[in-house]
Amino acid sequence: MKKIFLFTKTTFQVSNIGLILIYLYPGSIFGWLIYGDKQKQPQLSPDFLIFSSNHFYVFAVLSFFGVVAYYKENVKILFLYLFSISIFLEMCHILIPQRSFEYQDLAGNILGVFFVFILFIFYYLIKRNK
Repeated sequence: MKKIFLFTKTTFQVSNIGLILIYLYPGSIFGWLIYGDKQKQPQLSPDFLIFSSNHFYVFAVLSFFGVVAYYKENVKILFLYLFSISIFLEMCHILIPQRSFEYQDLAGNILGVFFVFILFIFYYLIKRNK
């Protein structure tokens, strides 16, 4: 059990560092790898009406890894961190060459974290009532 716990924490921490590196890279690393063009961004699915699907998926997955890794510890601090980094990283795009700040991306970041936050609350309430 301790190995699984260590694996989930490591997965979250590596994912977190990877996300930060991808966000701060001037251009698209995935566009460069897939298309040979760092100006082109691969799209997993069409964007939703008011937010970016790619950003939603990335922050939902990162938040899920964080909850699985730290659910027995202080989850409030985890979600505060996740909400903060989702805003901070998108704000950094104002300063990074070949990147641009977009409200649609910011909304995707925040909603990805919020989605997992709501799922966690439901899970916690159901578990507590059993």
